[in-house]
Amino acid sequence: MGKFKLLFTPEAQRSLVALTKDPSAAKRLCAVRKTLALLESNPRHPSLRTHEYSKLFGPQGQKVFEAYAENKTPAAFRVFWYYGPKSSQMTIVAITPHP
Repeated sequence: MGKFKLLFTPEAQRSLVALTKDPSAAKRLCAVRKTLALLESNPRHPSLRTHEYSKLFGPQGQKVFEAYAENKTPAAFRVFWYYGPKSSQMTIVAITPHP
């Protein structure tokens, strides 16, 4: 069991489902799933390169963070998230190409 329970916004859930249904995105889906697993257990894992994303806030003004799912690839995917709403929860806001 991970340290955090992951919750998904409807947008993030749609992105994950879309990746799951796209056979050409298998490698990307694998990278996103690995990122989600690391976020669940250790959001500060070095490979995630987690950092605050200052252009976005959670619904109660929470800091939003960006974690790398891919790097050095065109339109590299990122996972955006914030802590909460409860202490052992993390909400995934978006799973998307780097803005």
